[in-house]
Amino acid sequence: MATLKFTDGELAPCREDRATEITLAEWREGARPEAGRFALALPNDAALDEVAHALARFDAIILHFPTFKDGRALSQARLLRARYGFAGEIRARGEVLPDQAFFMARAGFDAFEIDCEAIESFRTALSAFSCVYQRSSDDRAPVYARRAATRAAAA
Repeated sequence: MATLKFTDGELAPCREDRATEITLAEWREGARPEAGRFALALPNDAALDEVAHALARFDAIILHFPTFKDGRALSQARLLRARYGFAGEIRARGEVLPDQAFFMARAGFDAFEIDCEAIESFRTALSAFSCVYQRSSDDRAPVYARRAATRAAAA
């Protein structure tokens, strides 16, 4: 299993020391980050409101995909970025498929735990689309905004 992370717009194997993981159950029992790098591992049915006040203490949030057709972690990632302003790493774990990688990145994921054989498939999937049609967590300009900027520059 490899962890790939976006670094300077490129997907590369993670070279950093792994953060110490705390599960939601451990956090509920009182485990708190003190020093070092910490990651909070959340199941995809966890309510983010419960941990929102503590997000700044974590370097990473790990969101679980129990099956490839369960997209609740995509919603969690989007909420972490847009509503809660989480700027740390959001890592996908579980049944993560290359076909979903582009949409996961748009929702706010910037790291993926995947099989080593799938690395090239993920790189290909992440570069499959050259334009987007709506705003999202990745701050890419949608087509309509790019067209408007081109028209304004020509005027």
